[in-house]
Amino acid sequence: MGNPIAVLSDMSTPLSTPANSGLVSSVDAAASNASPAAPLPAMTAALRHGRFEDAQALFTGSLFVSIAMMLFAQAGLLTGSTAGIAFLLHYGTGLPFGATFFVINIPFYWFAWKRMGPEFTIKTFISVAMLALMADVGPRFIHIDYLNPLYAAVVGGLLMGSGCLFLARHRSSLGGATIVSLYLQERYGIRAGKVQMMIDCTVVLLALAMVPFDRVAYSVLAAVIMSLFLWISHRPGRYQGN
Repeated sequence: MGNPIAVLSDMSTPLSTPANSGLVSSVDAAASNASPAAPLPAMTAALRHGRFEDAQALFTGSLFVSIAMMLFAQAGLLTGSTAGIAFLLHYGTGLPFGATFFVINIPFYWFAWKRMGPEFTIKTFISVAMLALMADVGPRFIHIDYLNPLYAAVVGGLLMGSGCLFLARHRSSLGGATIVSLYLQERYGIRAGKVQMMIDCTVVLLALAMVPFDRVAYSVLAAVIMSLFLWISHRPGRYQGN
């Protein structure tokens, strides 16, 4: 049967010994010349959201933005895009913000349908409708006796940015300038936050004729905080969900 010690000695011979050096060299050469392995389809394919995931994201995003709107209204601040126009009409005429915001967004649905597709448009319609309802019903459940406008600008800007990010990552928006900014990012690679900042600050500055200067300044701060949040967090190609 042979010497067991000799057998064990042969089995424990490392691959780097002269007897196996040719094999190792051949393997190393083959590995160096081989083309990189193709990534697994499961790792490269975009993750597609389910209906429940879309529903919770649209609800949460609309809720976050509605809370920001309530903070702005309580502190006498404004925001940009069609929401800012709805705020100006609300302050100037007393019309309910939610209904005004919903009506102003109607023309933008045509642009969204043509440029962004039916799915995006339907989700945007649902998000705008939920926000309009939450903004009008929310004050029945939340009332703040004192709110510093600086605090409202910072917290409201972050809440609004977070809500818009939820919606954007699930192929939705809150209409108005958000539709345009997302389209420009997808079509031309222009960062959505940059476009949003320019539009929002322009709308807020137009309110100088109706709103005190300090409230306009806080509103500009809120718009900058929101847009910077989107600028940093919503980059083209970073998020591959559908």
